Amino acid sequence: MFAVIKSGGRQYKVSVGQTLEVNRLPVEVGEQVHFSEVLLISDAGNTMIGNPLVDNAVVLATATKQGRGEKLIVFKYKPKKRYRHRRGHRQELTILTIDDIVAGGKSLITGTAPVSREEEELPAVAEAETLPESAEVQAVPAEVTEAEEPEVEEQRPSRRRRTRKAEETESEAEE
Repeated sequence: MFAVIKSGGRQYKVSVGQTLEVNRLPVEVGEQVHFSEVLLISDAGNTMIGNPLVDNAVVLATATKQGRGEKLIVFKYKPKKRYRHRRGHRQELTILTIDDIVAGGKSLITGTAPVSREEEELPAVAEAETLPESAEVQAVPAEVTEAEEPEVEEQRPSRRRRTRKAEETESEAEE
C-alpha cells in the first residue's frame, strides 16, 4: 500500500513506516503532521486516483527531526571573461515518519477511524487538572511585620586606595 502526496511543490510516493525528507515545515519535533493533498492511494486490489486530489484522504506523519541536507556546490563560470563564482548551499529539511494513510475516514491499515496523537494525550491531561468537588482552595493571608524582615546593609567599596593616593601625592608635594 502506498500514497502519492504533495508537499512544498514536490510529489512523494510514501508508504507506512517510511522515513521521508521534505522541505522545512513549521512544526516541532514529535508533532503530528496531516497531509491533505493526496493525489493517489493504491492498495493491493484498489486504486483511488484524485481529480486533482482524492476526497477525504489524509496521510498522517510524525516530525522526527529538523535538519539540513548535504552541501551542494553551485559554481558559475563564463569562459574567457574571468567570471567564476563558487557558492555552497544546504537545504533546510524536516525528517518525517509516515504513521498512517486514511481514506474515507478509515485507516487503510487497521480499518478503523484514526486517532491523532493530540487526541490521545488530551484525556490524560484533563484528568490530572480536575480536582474533586470537596477539595477547596483557601487563601491564607501572610502577615509580615517589620521585625521579621532582616535588615540589609549596603556595602560600599572601601576608599583606602583613594586616601592612600591622596596622602602620597601630598607627601610628594611637600618634598
